[in-house]
Amino acid sequence: MEGDAPQLENKVVQNFQKSFVLVQSILDQNRLLINEINQNHESKVPDNLSRNVGLIKELNNNIRRVVGLYADLSSSFAMAMDSSGDSVSGVPRNDANKRFRSG
Repeated sequence: MEGDAPQLENKVVQNFQKSFVLVQSILDQNRLLINEINQNHESKVPDNLSRNVGLIKELNNNIRRVVGLYADLSSSFAMAMDSSGDSVSGVPRNDANKRFRSG
């Protein structure tokens, strides 16, 4: 299976790149959410404060997604290092592919 090593390495690298791009997108979205939450809090306007409930829930869900992506990356990396690569799927968990709120 040594001939499969470059293909496996390429697949693992592609998986990491896709996952890190997705993580960065989620973290960028979180930065926007946090800024909006802070602005709403500072405004002390009741409607803005009420809106923060939903924004904070969205932020928490995004954080869970990032944790899941990192767990998947860790697992994929461990499998790639521990086996011939037959069990490395190169695909993040389905819940990592959910859409997130755009600014």
